[in-house]
Amino acid sequence: MARLSDCIVIDVIEVKNGRGILSIVENPDSLPFKIKRVFYLYDIPAGESRGAHAHKECSQFIIAASGSFDVLINDGESEKRIALNRPSKGLLIPPGIWASEENFSGGSVCLVLTSERYIESDYIRDYGQFIKYRAENT
Repeated sequence: MARLSDCIVIDVIEVKNGRGILSIVENPDSLPFKIKRVFYLYDIPAGESRGAHAHKECSQFIIAASGSFDVLINDGESEKRIALNRPSKGLLIPPGIWASEENFSGGSVCLVLTSERYIESDYIRDYGQFIKYRAENT
């Protein structure tokens, strides 16, 4: 079962020149999983949060493609807040970690790359059920 120490910030490859910066995420070099789904969140109203769930099988790689936000991660015993504010860094969240995105700046875009397609049964959306799942699978 994953711990907070398994949630790591990974530098995204950048190619810089006079015309700007190109950021690259490629399989298998950039991430420890094959990307099966990509989605992004934007126009998040001030004060709103997103996420607030865990996955049983799915890993996620979260990037602040624009703007900034915090990711609050929790392994059932400890909690940590990680600020994402550069498109050149992303947070790897393995299965079994509760995560929520908060404190979105105006105009922010949260880009998420996942190891699995959307499967509702993979989600744990109740924190009490998450704690029970962790206890049963540790």
